[in-house]
Amino acid sequence: MSATPAATVSAEPTDSADPCCAAPLPVLGRDVTVPLVTGGEVTYAALDYAASAPALQRVWDDVAAYAPYYGSVHRGAGYLSQLSTDLFENARKTVAEFLGCREGDQVVFTRSTTDSLNLLAAALPADCQVFVFETEHHASLLPWRDARVTYLDAPRTHDEAVHTLERALADRHPYGPALVCVTGASNVTGELWPVRELAAAAHAHGARIVLDAAQLAPHHPVDVRDLDVDWIAFSGHKLYAPFGSGVLAGRADWLQEAEPYLAGGGASRKVARRADGGVDVEWHDTAARHEAGSPNVIGAYSIASACKALDEAGFDALVARERQLIATVTEGLAAVPQVRVLSLFGDDAPRVGVISFVVDGWNSSHFAAALSAEYGIGVRDGLFCAHPLVRTLLGGAPDEPGECGAPEAAPGERSLNAIRVSFGAGTPDEHVERFVRAVRELVTDGARWNYRTEDGRCVPDTGTEAAAEATAA
Repeated sequence: MSATPAATVSAEPTDSADPCCAAPLPVLGRDVTVPLVTGGEVTYAALDYAASAPALQRVWDDVAAYAPYYGSVHRGAGYLSQLSTDLFENARKTVAEFLGCREGDQVVFTRSTTDSLNLLAAALPADCQVFVFETEHHASLLPWRDARVTYLDAPRTHDEAVHTLERALADRHPYGPALVCVTGASNVTGELWPVRELAAAAHAHGARIVLDAAQLAPHHPVDVRDLDVDWIAFSGHKLYAPFGSGVLAGRADWLQEAEPYLAGGGASRKVARRADGGVDVEWHDTAARHEAGSPNVIGAYSIASACKALDEAGFDALVARERQLIATVTEGLAAVPQVRVLSLFGDDAPRVGVISFVVDGWNSSHFAAALSAEYGIGVRDGLFCAHPLVRTLLGGAPDEPGECGAPEAAPGERSLNAIRVSFGAGTPDEHVERFVRAVRELVTDGARWNYRTEDGRCVPDTGTEAAAEATAA
């Protein structure tokens, strides 16, 4: 039975002979216009890919083609159920190929990177020690509540990261199962981490390693065998897929030996009443063991579609074009003395299209609000769900006020937060050029509108008197 109910729509072709000339991939929302507080409308510049990337048009079209054929997965003998089951399991194979999974590896569909890492945390063997850098996103920093956790200080070079991990693993006591959790690309600075070297260090000391690839997979090829990691976790909504789905892929043994992440139908192979009135359960030892309930077949299919679209577009072309966008942004910000780009490994460190910065004399929330209201540019401000890292980069005390996206400081006051611009395969050149121009104008000329704090957010003051003052200015 075919798992593809209708012909899919391919992404627009790119010039494979010259990857630097590749066009942005078509994404949803590329023609959306938004109002400006100063009057008129402008095409929205979505520069918050690190939070959620817009869905590829190709992915949306594939899902729309499948939608009329929707059926319950693993649950029925009817044609649509059988087709949906086939689609779901083929999506698993597509993701395994996209990640270069080894024979015997499992691909478990989850809700997100956060869900994937919490699943793995629930599957840790007894007395497992976990080692994680303070630089991690909260999705990979916080799930290990039931394990003994060693939090490692932020390194300032790749070599320091490897040496810090090696020392921590060598000093662990008692010696037993251990897991290292590390990001592939920082969600704050965009900097690439030495994953292959960290994996080698982990394995040399008898530990396993899980890669948080939420920010890496949308920008670079990720291969389990090449990086020699034990597991990879990522989210569909950062990989140009439109629905709440994620993946945990890698070694099967800890997952097979653990109690199911959720107990229920689909995870159970056989359930029988005992003579004493109790219930005996035999759980699956496949990925289904941790996929109880009716699976999110559309979410899984959308991830698989995104994997195919990125492979077909070619990562060489995507990476080359993104480097051009990164250069445009970094060079533009460097030309504004009041701007400080945040970095762990130095200005020349390789990175993906994620860049955070602060501006002298500006509250970051105020600056981000002005970018949105006056230029139609969507960025992120706050601590980016990586509070320890941003505090370290900004030189703030661990208990200094500042929250993820909810700063307390008023416009013009110092705040313990930053601004993040992020982009990817669907970003037009004009969006990053407009962003660079907007930063320069805001720093040089100031905001053209008055702003106030409302419910922890900086917003344009739309009162009649404030609007008149802004217009007059």
